[in-house]
Amino acid sequence: MALAHSKAEYYTHLPPHQNYVVLTPYYPPFNRSRCRILCTVFLILLAATVFFLWPCNPDVKIMRFKLNRVHVHTFPRVAVDISIFVTVKVRNTDVYSMDYAFLDVGVGYRGKRLGHVRSESGHVTSRGSSYVDAVLEFDGVELLSDVVFLLEDLAKGTVPFDTFTEIKGYLGVYIFQVPLMVKTVSV
Repeated sequence: MALAHSKAEYYTHLPPHQNYVVLTPYYPPFNRSRCRILCTVFLILLAATVFFLWPCNPDVKIMRFKLNRVHVHTFPRVAVDISIFVTVKVRNTDVYSMDYAFLDVGVGYRGKRLGHVRSESGHVTSRGSSYVDAVLEFDGVELLSDVVFLLEDLAKGTVPFDTFTEIKGYLGVYIFQVPLMVKTVSV
């Protein structure tokens, strides 16, 4: 009995029941509207950056040209070789400048190669205008077969020239110079 008496005594001398509280680290409530606003601002800034840095076509105008030589072939078919010195004004609206060591543009019309434009080293400034000197050469242009198609295209208002462009040089983005070697075909 002494043993049972001691157990009962033990349970009666226990401290009264206490409530225990466990504290977790405090995290501020997640604000979904703040997250949506930040994501929207980020996407707008990203879209604006891409819009301003996306390359666009430069405006090109022929400022001067001087006939260098003309040679007429009568055998085996009537054809003409023409060489012209050309000064072209290039208005670049991009943030990129370009220093090129070599520029060659092949020109074709209705699947036939007419000639090419070549230019040795030059510089096109960013957000400005530059003058580029080039030589335009038409090799063996057949007069009789192309005249009918050319008049038809002129009556439509557009002449579909095919071009093949090859450029070697550097693309300048602010203070950085990125090597550039481009070959493009447009129809």
